[in-house]
Amino acid sequence: MTRPTIDQATLDELKETAGPEFVVELVDTFLAEAPLMLDDLRSALAERDAARFRRAAHSLKSNSHTFGALTLAAMARELELTGLEPAAAAGGAPLAALADEYSRVAAALAELRDA
Repeated sequence: MTRPTIDQATLDELKETAGPEFVVELVDTFLAEAPLMLDDLRSALAERDAARFRRAAHSLKSNSHTFGALTLAAMARELELTGLEPAAAAGGAPLAALADEYSRVAAALAELRDA
C-alpha cells in the first residue's frame, strides 16, 4: 500500500492550529519556494557544495513535513542525512526522484488549497 501524497491528518491539524486562510498562504509560499530549494539542491550538487546541499535538503524536508508531504519529507531527509556524495555517485537520480515527488505534492496541495 502506498502512502497518500499528503497526509490529511497533518494538514487538518495545521488548519486547526494556524487557520485555513493562513494555511492557503503557507501553501502558496511553499509552492513558490520549493522549486527554488530543488534548484539549490541541483546547483549545490553541480558545484559539489556539501554544506549547501544539506541545508537545502533540510529546508525542503522541514517545509514538506509541515504540510504532511511525508514521502517528500522522507526523501529530502535521506538526502540531508546521506549528503552530496551518494547523490553524485547516482548521477543525480535521487534529485530527479525528489523533483517527481514534488510535482505530485504540488498538484495535491494546489487541489486541496482550491477545494
